[in-house]
Amino acid sequence: MRIRRSGRLAVVPLLLLTSAACAQQAGDAGPEGSDSPERSYAADAVVFRMDHTGGFVTPAMLATRLPAISVYGDGRVITQGPVPMIYPGPALPNLQVGTISATEVEDLIKAARAAGVGGEADLGTPPVADAPSTRFTVLGDDGVEQFEVYALAEAGGAGTGLTADQQAARDRLRQFADSLTAGSGPLAGAQAQAQSQPYVPAAVAAVAEPWVANSELGEQPEVAWPGPALPGTELGKNLGLGCVTATGDEARQLLTAAASATAVTPWTSDGKRWTVSLRPLLPDETDCADLTTNR
Repeated sequence: MRIRRSGRLAVVPLLLLTSAACAQQAGDAGPEGSDSPERSYAADAVVFRMDHTGGFVTPAMLATRLPAISVYGDGRVITQGPVPMIYPGPALPNLQVGTISATEVEDLIKAARAAGVGGEADLGTPPVADAPSTRFTVLGDDGVEQFEVYALAEAGGAGTGLTADQQAARDRLRQFADSLTAGSGPLAGAQAQAQSQPYVPAAVAAVAEPWVANSELGEQPEVAWPGPALPGTELGKNLGLGCVTATGDEARQLLTAAASATAVTPWTSDGKRWTVSLRPLLPDETDCADLTTNR
């Protein structure tokens, strides 16, 4: 795996590169005369992803933050759908799934490259505090590549301390990122399908912390926790968070119970109340350990 942060390249353990390379398979030759034959990938391999890292958020939010877009080797596209503008919000995020063709997958990667993902452009360092980085992940010829841009959405226009070339390079990446959720962008077809196709996870990670009453919200109805006993395994060091993974029947029962719960519902487990942040696991994820990877 290669990670580039605003033009700086870092090398990570070879094991990650090896596992990613194994997930990618050599594709069949394209039509006669084709310069760029379509490749085939393992179904659950992340071919492209856009997510965010860092920023000024709580540890629980950092651990359970979902990618904005994930594109898999079999063409599935998992995105975050709209949520009601109410407080407290629903306990579960609104994840939707659509599909694109193998040709559209390759076109997406080409568009990412053309916008500068993985390139050598100087993106500068804008004087913005506590902003997240936008991270692009691409499964390329050499394995998994990750390209991070600090404050991509926040540092735009004049007065950002960037040169004209740095701003232009950022503008290309920002326009590409915006196109991924546009009605006429490279993922428009998948998003149209996803409007009526919720993503149903095979497993759900639950990040638990002691429940604290909120006087402004008043008493909240308790819900019996249907998953593995809380709080589970410690998540990170000295964060006060535990995590459990629900699979199989427990996952199905949890999804049913969570459908009528909110983000501040007190879940009861072993006689104690817990605030639980639910994180549906994506096809390339298996348990709580995935929540602490590259966050």
